[in-house]
Amino acid sequence: MVRTRAILALADGRCFEGSSFGAEGEAAGEVVFNTSMTGYQEILTDPSYEGQLVAMTYPQIGNVGINPEDVESRRPFVKGFIVKEYTALPSNWRATQPLHVYMQQHGIVGIEGIDTRSLVRHLRDCGAQAGVITTIAQNREEAVAKAQAAPGLEGRDLVRNVSCANAYEWDQGLWRLGEGYRNRRGELRPKKNAARDERFDVPLRSVVAYDFGIKYNILRNLAETGCRVKVVPAHTSAEDVLALNPDGIFLSNGPGDPDAVSYAKDNVRKLIGRKPIFGICLGHQILGLALGGKTYKLKFGHHGGNQPVMDLTTGKVEITSQNHGFAVDADSLKGFAEVTHLNLNDNTVEGLVHRDLPIFSVQYHPESSPGPHDANYLFQRFIELMEQHRD
Repeated sequence: MVRTRAILALADGRCFEGSSFGAEGEAAGEVVFNTSMTGYQEILTDPSYEGQLVAMTYPQIGNVGINPEDVESRRPFVKGFIVKEYTALPSNWRATQPLHVYMQQHGIVGIEGIDTRSLVRHLRDCGAQAGVITTIAQNREEAVAKAQAAPGLEGRDLVRNVSCANAYEWDQGLWRLGEGYRNRRGELRPKKNAARDERFDVPLRSVVAYDFGIKYNILRNLAETGCRVKVVPAHTSAEDVLALNPDGIFLSNGPGDPDAVSYAKDNVRKLIGRKPIFGICLGHQILGLALGGKTYKLKFGHHGGNQPVMDLTTGKVEITSQNHGFAVDADSLKGFAEVTHLNLNDNTVEGLVHRDLPIFSVQYHPESSPGPHDANYLFQRFIELMEQHRD
């Protein structure tokens, strides 16, 4: 692998020099850091990272290579990748290619050999900001100028860049060792006390899932818990969704500023009170806006698989996977919704429930890809909510 000089420049003038890996060229976007120790392939393919350059705090990246099973969407959406030390030779039985080859194939510019601890401390102190990774700029001054010209996330609708173009059915379940991902087989209606495998093969509940940048493992968890899932584009009207007569509606994760996705907010507002609703990440924020709440930009966001969240209804603490740069304002929810979960690092809202209607959402990622499984129960909660409010 040929390594060439690369520069990471931030809009505030801070620069880091290292070596390139992956594609050569230039990538601009908001620079954020992720604290996960594993799961870089899932991070690269998470549509919520559209428009961002991601720095990994774990020092060595690339050890397990790339495999065709751990992708979370149709392609990578990360604009650029920043690591301390890149391992070009993977050592994992599932790997089919090195990370840098995958990045070259998809045009992702990477930089390694920089002090990522210093970068992360700077972002924590000064906040996430626009930046550029470049192998083209001749000097730091030129690189900083390009970083300053790069757009931020506020006011940008990035959902349009990641949502599916057409509706589709989802029939794939969770991965199992020695089997891989499984697909549905049967069409016979199971008994009321059917085993989990039977519920998967013949789902009892239908769900329409809005694709704001949905991750595959969310869909797999919905299917695994007994849902027949139809995924629809982000711009699908509320009328078209209701015409499908689902048992419930799911609002997915996605990138960018929730306030900029006005069409989604308007459609969700029309769906409130018509069907049970479950939202995750951006879907949680859009639901908060549709209910009359407000959102705001976080200083450096929550990105990683080790975020502590307290369930206020039980007092239990969950270790969660998160990826977001905006949050719902708790005070703006008063009167119609209650906060159910709080982030223990900064006390931001991590979950809400409507006081009267079958509606709830969480800011974090219970599908745990990558990350812990502590919050996986939320998919079953959605099933129970649909059963209680079935037409």
